[in-house]
Amino acid sequence: MVGVTNLLLAGIAVAILGWGFERYRTRFVKSDLLIAGVLAFGILVFVMLPGVYDSVGNVLDIEQRFVLLSLLAHLVTLAIILYLLATIRDTNACFSDLVRNLSAEQAPQTDGGKRTIFIVIPAYNEGETIRSVVESLPETIRGYAVQPVVVSDGSADDTAANAEYNGTIVVEHPVNQGQGGALKTGFQIALDRGASIVVTMDGDGQHPVDGLEQLVAPVIEDKADYVMGSRYKGEDYSGNGLVRESGIQVFTRLINVLTKSDITDCTNGFRAIRASGLEDMELTEERFSAPELIIEARKNGMRIQEIPITIEERQAGETKKPQLMYAVGLTRTIFTTWIR
Repeated sequence: MVGVTNLLLAGIAVAILGWGFERYRTRFVKSDLLIAGVLAFGILVFVMLPGVYDSVGNVLDIEQRFVLLSLLAHLVTLAIILYLLATIRDTNACFSDLVRNLSAEQAPQTDGGKRTIFIVIPAYNEGETIRSVVESLPETIRGYAVQPVVVSDGSADDTAANAEYNGTIVVEHPVNQGQGGALKTGFQIALDRGASIVVTMDGDGQHPVDGLEQLVAPVIEDKADYVMGSRYKGEDYSGNGLVRESGIQVFTRLINVLTKSDITDCTNGFRAIRASGLEDMELTEERFSAPELIIEARKNGMRIQEIPITIEERQAGETKKPQLMYAVGLTRTIFTTWIR
């Protein structure tokens, strides 16, 4: 009976190794061959050199060989699952890069120049408000030309059509990539066209257009490289609940502790960034981009400054940010960005 079992296990090992070989010569992915080789080797050792497992079992105080084998099999399975999750994550990242690159190529060429402020507006189903936002933007600020860029992030409404006003660059993501993904598309467009300053603002009408000059002034005057608005130094009429307000305060304090900063509003999307500094940032976050931008700016030695702003109530629609997942996402983003 033992001999039959060993033959069966040896056959399984050969089959696994054959699968890995076939996968490698078909796709030439070394990880497939490596995983198959490790599994096949482990099974063959169990068949041909059972004493090895007995020695490991003695160390782990496990007397039954099959119990030990089961434990090792579970560990290998866990490793394979983690590998597959990493592969899926890498695949999603490649897909997102492809979506952004294809969308950015839609954008028409502009003169750009050293005295151009690109205003990047990520918008997801903001068809009711986006037109009023782009119409309210000035054509120049302190002698700098203003170039709006609206990234419709997989919107199912008329966001893109309504954003087309007076030379606004409008591009669409065919599938939703999250606010961070939309911002990266806008950043790519702005940098490719020689922006000197990049401003980000929301498409729901909450950010004060009349505060744009105050926002970009420190960058123009070379007093700061990264300027962000703060509702807590100004006024907040957004109607955020107690839970969300408390969460913002907690995350802001956490960023301050981790980066030795002194900010008051870590989730505010109304910001101005010197384009040359933006080029040096490592931006990978698709959904929760605000903490990543702040931490990256701090790690790159950019001078950060806050200004008081007034956050208005949404002109239409509802927030797209679920409270629980938003908190989890912010926590993950803060720590992964800080430690990488």
